[in-house]
Formats: sequence, structure tokens, C-alpha cells
Amino acid sequence: MKGLNNPIGYKSNQTLQNPFIMNPFRFSAGGGAGSWKELDRTTLVATGDSITVSGLPNKEYYMVLTSKLGTANSGCWLQLNSDTGSNYAYRMSNNGGADGTVGSTTNGGAGTSATGNPAFGVRHISNLASKEKLTISEFTEQNLPLDPPQRRHNVAKWANTSNAVDTITELNIDSGDLSIGSETVVLGWDSTDTYTTTDNFWQELGSSDLSGGTADILNITSFSAKKYLWIQYYIEESTANANARLTFNNDTGTNYAYRRSLNGGTDSTGHSKSYISPDGFEAGNKLVNMFIINKSANEKLSISNSVTNATAGAGASPTRCKMVFKWTNTSSQITRIDLTNADTGEMGTESFVKVWGSN
Repeated sequence: MKGLNNPIGYKSNQTLQNPFIMNPFRFSAGGGAGSWKELDRTTLVATGDSITVSGLPNKEYYMVLTSKLGTANSGCWLQLNSDTGSNYAYRMSNNGGADGTVGSTTNGGAGTSATGNPAFGVRHISNLASKEKLTISEFTEQNLPLDPPQRRHNVAKWANTSNAVDTITELNIDSGDLSIGSETVVLGWDSTDTYTTTDNFWQELGSSDLSGGTADILNITSFSAKKYLWIQYYIEESTANANARLTFNNDTGTNYAYRRSLNGGTDSTGHSKSYISPDGFEAGNKLVNMFIINKSANEKLSISNSVTNATAGAGASPTRCKMVFKWTNTSSQITRIDLTNADTGEMGTESFVKVWGSN
């Protein structure tokens, strides 16, 4: 089947040297190099003002998944190696607004704003001891039940050039608390590591493609329920426009809400929707990458990025869509994904969807 086991086109015997491109792992039959392995996690068993994961081994890159539960006025601010000195600088945008910058400060910026709403975030950290540590963070907050979620994009650096990261802290500096169940999971990637497929945090849960022909529906009808999901899909347009409407667990009720920006423009929002359009409904072939926190008792929060080739050829720039969205179900986990074309064309034979997950 085309595209499924290797959506980015690497040969099966190639070593994947960039952990932030789409395929989360690549293995030969006996193991492989550079997969995402869970290094450690901290889950709060009492309310507090920090989630700290310490004693981390030295890896080239970290991926940090944070699920925040909190009381009023509680947020997540990044600190590394418990350094509280003025050794950080960051650039941050809230809900697609103008960038704000802060230098010579005591943290690497907020992942969430000071509210009591549940939030979910993904941070990427480069970790070369002799270089400043660079971070990219994307967070989304639930907001009120019928309102679109909030989003925050943050890039930061820790100016230390003599130590590798061994401690990662999500710090609340606001008046409320981080609640029981708040969690930070740290994954590590290193080109010198060798793992088997069972070591990898991101386990493949399901995949589907249209190698047998064109269609208006692409789905995975059942996969295991996991707390964290990583979903990718590619939509090839066949003879005319094809745009995918995303739904979960056969739910086509008005239970979705989103916030998105096309090509860096002002955020648009929607609520009480019967589907989500992570590709921005732009014409062209589309690649979508998203992370989801998938707790049964909470609204499902997602961070999504997509690219559409629009007009073919190097003379035409692609379009991009940055989106956060939520499925407001609070009684079950996502175990099914449907992509339904709502445009005049069909999804082409190269179209695929793939789901990885972990608890």
C-alpha cells in the first residue's frame, strides 16, 4: 500500500536523522536507530505549582507532552535544569495575535494562559550542550464548552552553552494551582540509540489508504483507545477539489469547535460545528499532522498543522493552516476517525491516514 508505512518516502533501510519530520520512527527487522522513547513522566498526585521531570539522560532532542488541569489562574511556564536565573528569552503569540518578545527572563515562556481550563501542549527541544537550547511550543486550551479553544505559539531559548538538559519543569507562577492528574511526559530521540519497535512511545494503531481507487471517504473504523494520539493524513485530489471533513467515533452532531489561521492571517473561529477541516479547505494536495490529548472524561484537544501545494510547481508557494480544535465529548475516547470529502472532486489513490498512540 502506498504511503502508509513510510509517508515521507524513506527507504526501509535508511536511518531517519531528523526526528521532527512526519514519520515518528523507522525500524529494520532487528531494531532501529533514533526512535521516540519515553524517558520519564511526572503525574501530579496532589495539587501543586510545578510538574518536574528530572534525571533525564542526555538526548539530542526532546519531545514534551503536557496535559494541564488546573484551578483558576494557573499556567505552564518552561524552566530547564531548575535554572531560575535571567537566562531565557522567548517570542510568543496568543490566538494568532502580534508577537510579544521577552529577554533576560527567568523562564522560557508560557505554554498556557492563566486560566483554570484544561490545556494540552507539545514542546520540541534541541539539546546540544555547547549551544543555546532552542524550543518550539504549541499549546491549546479548552475554553468554555461552546467556545472555540485558545491557542498559543511560543519559541524560546535557554542561553546555557555548557550543560545538556537533564530536568524539565512546567511551572505555575499564577495564583491558582495545577490539579491532580496534570502530567508531563518527556520523550527522547538520539541518532546513536537502538530500539526495538516495542520501545517506541508512538505505537501504530491503524492505517488506511485508497490504493484501490478514488473515493469520498477515507477512514479507520476502529483502533485502540490511547491517551495521546498522533494522526497524519495526506489527501491527493483526483480530478477536482477534494477537502476532508474530519469526525470522530461517527459523531456528526454539533460537537466540534476550532480556531485557525491561514497563511499567518488573523484567526478565524467556529463553534457548534458538525466536523473539523484541519486542512483549511484549500484547493490542492494536503498533508496534515496533529496531536491529540484523548482522555475520556475531558474534551479532546488537538494541535494541527497542514500544508497544501495549491498550484503545482516551484513558482507557486504552498498554503499553510495552523489550527487548534476540540471534540466536546467527555464520556469516551477517540477510537475511530473519518475523513469525508465535501467538494466536487474525489480523494485520489495516494490518499492515506495513519494513527499512532500511547498511554
